[in-house]
Amino acid sequence: MPALLTREQSDAFADRIDKHFEEHGYGLWAVEIVDKAPFIGFVGLHHPRFDAPFTPCVEVGWWLAYEHWGRGYATEAAAAALDYGFETLGLGEIVSFTAHENLRSRAVMERIGMTHDPLDNFDHPALPEGHRLRPHVLYRMRRL
Repeated sequence: MPALLTREQSDAFADRIDKHFEEHGYGLWAVEIVDKAPFIGFVGLHHPRFDAPFTPCVEVGWWLAYEHWGRGYATEAAAAALDYGFETLGLGEIVSFTAHENLRSRAVMERIGMTHDPLDNFDHPALPEGHRLRPHVLYRMRRL
């Protein structure tokens, strides 16, 4: 998400989350902090909607409000999503990706045990040539 969403874009995103759950039986979960914050973002598993050398695939992803960064919520929830994907869904591989410069998300990927091969780096096709967020890294985890 390279920019804030408009209300219409946010509603469309929520509709896509609902549709993903209907089609696949899993998707992005709403994240809350019990008794503190009713909604701080999303974490979960989904299918990216673009073509790349590694798609089709299942991605673990997270989008949390800035004021909740650095408290372990993304790491805890992403680890739970990986467990669900491997143990309950029986997936063979789960990926995660982010802009090359997003060191915080890359650190989450490494904390949850994902690995990065620089040969998997790619330019995100939804971002225009020259956009600073277009260069992306891909992390992977395979079922043991």
